[in-house]
Formats: sequence, structure tokens, C-alpha cells
Amino acid sequence: MHDNMTQNQSTPPVAQKQPYVLELHGDRRIDNYFWMRDIENPQVTAYLEAENTYTEEAMKSTTDLQQQLYDEILSRIKETDLSVPVRKDNYYYYSRTEEGKAYAIHCRKQGSLEAPEQILLDENELAEGQEYFNVGVFQISPNHEILAYAVDNNGSERYTIYFLDLKTFKLYPETISDTYYSFAWANDNQTVFYTKVDEANRPFKLFRHQLGKPQEEDVLIYHEPDDSYFLSVGKTRSEAYIVMSLGSQVTSEAHFLDANNPLKGAFQIVNPRVQGVEYEIEHHGDYFYIVTNDKAINFKLMKAPVASPSQQNWETVIPHREDIMLSGVSLFAKHLVIYERVNGLPCATVQNLETNKSQNITFPEPTYGFFEGSNPEFNTNILRFTYTSLITPPSVFDYDMETNARELKKETEVLGGYDKTQYESEMLIATASDGAKIPISIIYKKNTAKKGTVKNGQNPLFLTGYGSYGYPYPATFSSSRLPLLERGFVFAIAHIRGGGEFGRKWYESGKFLNKKNTFTDFITCAEYLIEQKWTSEQHLAISGGSAGGLLMGAVINMRPDLFKVVVADVPFVDVVTTIADTSLPLSAIEWDEWGNPNEKVYYDYMKSYSPYDNVEAKNYPHLLVTAGLNDPRVKYWEPAKWTAKLRELKTDKNILLLKTNMGAGHGGASGRYESLKELAFEYAFVLTWLKN
Repeated sequence: MHDNMTQNQSTPPVAQKQPYVLELHGDRRIDNYFWMRDIENPQVTAYLEAENTYTEEAMKSTTDLQQQLYDEILSRIKETDLSVPVRKDNYYYYSRTEEGKAYAIHCRKQGSLEAPEQILLDENELAEGQEYFNVGVFQISPNHEILAYAVDNNGSERYTIYFLDLKTFKLYPETISDTYYSFAWANDNQTVFYTKVDEANRPFKLFRHQLGKPQEEDVLIYHEPDDSYFLSVGKTRSEAYIVMSLGSQVTSEAHFLDANNPLKGAFQIVNPRVQGVEYEIEHHGDYFYIVTNDKAINFKLMKAPVASPSQQNWETVIPHREDIMLSGVSLFAKHLVIYERVNGLPCATVQNLETNKSQNITFPEPTYGFFEGSNPEFNTNILRFTYTSLITPPSVFDYDMETNARELKKETEVLGGYDKTQYESEMLIATASDGAKIPISIIYKKNTAKKGTVKNGQNPLFLTGYGSYGYPYPATFSSSRLPLLERGFVFAIAHIRGGGEFGRKWYESGKFLNKKNTFTDFITCAEYLIEQKWTSEQHLAISGGSAGGLLMGAVINMRPDLFKVVVADVPFVDVVTTIADTSLPLSAIEWDEWGNPNEKVYYDYMKSYSPYDNVEAKNYPHLLVTAGLNDPRVKYWEPAKWTAKLRELKTDKNILLLKTNMGAGHGGASGRYESLKELAFEYAFVLTWLKN
């Protein structure tokens, strides 16, 4: 056994302490586990593997339960299934899955859905022999003859692009390495634009590539030197312009290029960046439509002539509204689709650009999710969207923007006799100490949580939340949740501040020097659910991932007595050290979310809630922590160091497990069966230790 650790399999590993001093603003922090950052050190992998062995040993008694849960989850999924075909020009594109195969098969038919199938890309063949496999970019050329696709083989999110000739099914000779998620075809079918990532995984350069030429000959179009900005490239829905977008968390800038003349002329700027002002553009006719938060916290819609798009020429289309968040717009030949959030829920309005008449798209359930679908056609009256709720499986609709009729194309099939009428979904409201009303979406089986006085506080309850970056946590369906609901669980989502449920103010009241509202809101929701007898401290399990893992770490430091079992997936827990380290991916860009630790006021505030910095000698709940060795977003050492420090200081006999996926990144396993096994493992942990 290596010097840095002592262990036998039935006792947890004890990581050796090697004090390392971190100093900022005259404040000294001692980090005993800083050494875990060095992946070249064999003692680090030995520690992670020892933790994995201990986890395996501790979970051995749950092997049958894990298998049972996995079988139940799988039994609800139609393994051989087909997505709703998407029409583009004369082709219908779709993907399908086959029983026993972990990855998607991408196909198309020409002319009609009765035509013979053409398989474009079978991900299963490419994933053969790979521990991890993920397709990022997947884009067909405008003439439908070439497929550009990008592959990540280890979870690091550094993709390699390939070009496939769809007439001969031969690959082009060149590959393009170290790319990210964005990509655009010019209309000549020969020129493409892509972004390259730097050492820290930040997309920072835009290149132009000519098909058939080696990557070394690609032309650098733009280099973004500011570490806090990401660069992405795309195309307007009209297909008239290539758009380069530069964005930090709070500021953006867009440039455009004629997609018909990719080799002539340079990208033109719409409006130079102004700190704190965000905007994004769409195109219609002679105008760019611009969604911006300039002097409009909840965003407004402007338009400007393509010929002179700078801000002095912007005119208002939809003014700012205090109570409605403008999330975005989509433009079609004759229609403008406006996506908004009203009273914490997503909705849409369709406006006819010729008559200016508007129609709202509304839904009946108290809490739900609503997402724009794939709409590649510009000249169409059909808008495709997906509707889902805690009770309703994802349902793909085609909405006729002329007649307002909606046609259900497909509701995801849930096997095993799923009956919606057996479940109840509600929106509850908990009140924070400062008066803020925090919504909680819940679902339960009707005979589980009797209403009124019969709620007895004995129901197991699974509560989750996120509350960062202004992302709303949508109340969506998951068939994987059914094994919990069938066992009498109530499932709940806390829509806490820091998310975007109620627009920008909701987000801003849970970031920077208001970040603790995110954690106290979650605690408020837990207390409310206990007080209303939905559950009790002894029956409450909580879960969160990434920034939701930070939430888990913070609330168990603040109120460890409130929760029985906790799952923290790839948790961001070493806040101060990570955000202060500019050599790490995302650090500088994260200053716009958490604050710049080089300013003492932010440093002190972050330090006051950072889970790793606030671990104390006290009792903690049962805890399962996960990590991905190749995770570029939350480095493996954050969960590992946190686990080691908790082991050192906690005073209880409760279980603490660290499970590191040694071949994956931020999203865990890549194949659908493996990721369901990971979920079954987590559910088995929750079920077992809620009972203990």
C-alpha cells in the first residue's frame, strides 16, 4: 500500500495529510489534500482506486437491489425506438435505438417516410472497444451530401471532427482535433467554421476549413484573448449568415458573415461588447432581431437593419416587462416565435409577421417543461416543440402557426403499464425568511401521500435542486423515477434562487454576494416539506450534481441534522481554491458567477460557504460522492479532497462513499445501459441507507 494511504477493504481509506499553504489577502488556508491534484502521482490513482474498492465492498450487500432497480428502470424503456423524423428539404432525418445497443443509429429517408432507410452513422460501430464514446457536432452539409461529426473518446470534451461522404460512405482524409461543440457549414458545401479549445478547454479560436485540405492549412479567423470569454459559431435559421458569438457569463458580442460568400470579406461586428450587457441575434429579411438585457433585466427584443446593425439603429419590437422574462426567439419566413417565462413557467407566443396577430401556446398542468424542437426549415408554418411534466412523458407536437392546431406526433412510450391517472403532481410554495416564495414541484403516487391530515411524515422523499447560472430546473418526466414512486417515495424539485425560474432577478438574488440564498432556500424547502408532513428528517434524501453538488455540500455543513441520505454527483465543492486558480478550465469565466476571489469581499464570502473549507468535526448524513477522472468541469480532486477531509473530521458512524468513474467525464458513463446502472447504484444507496 502506498505511503499516502492506509486501508483494508472493510474500513475506509485514510488519506495521508500533507499540509499545503494557500495564501490570499493575508489569509492562510491549510489544504492537507492539495497533493491529490497531481494525477501523475501514482499515490493519487491508488487513493481513488482504494476508495472505489471500499465503495464496492460497502455496496456488496445491495447487489441484488441494484440489479432489481436496473431491471425495473430498463423494463420501462422501449429499447428499440425511433425519434420523430425531422424534414429538411427533401429528406427526413431521424435517429433510432436497438435493444442491447448502447448508442444511437442516425438515419434518413429521401422523398417520403415510405422510402428505404439510409443509415448515416451507427454510433455503436464507432464506440466498439471504447470505454467512453460521445458524439458532439453532427451536421449535414446544405446539399445533404456530406456529414460532419465530432467524437470524444474519454469524456474530456475535446472533440475530433470527421467528414463522411454520404454518396460513397468514405471518410475525407483530414480530421480536425481539439474542437468544441459548435460548428457551421457555409452554403458552398466546401467551407466549414469550427472552434478550437485551449489548454484549459476554453473555445478561444475560430478557424475556417476547406474540405479535403489538412488541418494545418486552416485559416485562423479570430482569437479571443480574454480568458473569461467563450467563442462559439453557428448559423442563422434563415441560413443567410454565419454568426460568431463571444460570451462571458454576463457580457456578449456577435459578428456575422455572408454564408454564401465564406471566402470573401470579413466577419462584421453587430455591436461591440459592453461589460454586463448580453445580446444574441437572429435574422429575418433585411433585419437582425436582437434579444438583449441592455437596461432591461428581463430582456427585450430589438431589431436593426443588417446593413447597419450597431446599437444606435436598434428599434424596440418587445419592450422590457417587469414580470415576464424573455428567454429567446425563433424566426420563420412568416412567423416570430417568442419564448418567455411567466409565473415561473415556460410558455410561447407566436406572432404572424404579416398581420402582427399573436397566439399564445399554453398548457394545463401546474408544473411542466416546454422545449423548442428541431425546426430546420425556415419556410414553414409548422413549429415543433416538446412538452413534458412530472407526470406526462416527453410529447413531441407539431403546431400549425397559421391555424393554431397542434398535432401530437409522439409521446415517449413508457412500458410496464404506466398509468398517468395514478399519479398526482403539485406546485407547493415555501416561504423564505426574507419573504421570498420558493416553488417546489412534487409528484407522488396517489395512494402515497394522502392529502390533508393523513400526511403522516413517514413518506420517503427525494428532493433535488440546482440553483446556479440562471438555469431554471424544469419539471420533466423520467421513467427512471418510477421505481422510487412505486416504493412510496415523493419526488420533489426545489426551484431555488440562483436558477432562472422567475427571470433575471431570481437568478441575481442567488449569485455573487447573495449566493447563500440558494442554500437557505433549499433548507427552507426541506423544512416546509417536513412541517407539512410530506416527510421527516429520517425519511429525507437529497441529491444534486455539479453546482447542485455545491448545494449539497453547503446545506450539509449548515444543517446536517435535516437530511438522512445525500448524493453529490461530480460536486463543485472546493470553491475558493478552484475559482482563484486561473490555470483551471472555466475559472476566469466563473468570476462572473461567483465573484473574483482577488477582491477580498468575494474571497471572504466564498470562503464562508465553500463546502471544502467549512467541513467541521460534527455529524454528517449518509453520503455518496461521485467523480469523473477526465471531468474537465469539476476536476476529480474536488470530490476526492472533500471525501478525505470529511473522513478525517466527521464524528458520526454514517456511511461515506466516493465512486470515481476512471474512464469518463462530467456526465458519467456514455452508453445508455452503463448510465442506467449508475442510476440504479445511486437509488440502491438511497433506499438502503434511508432504512439504516
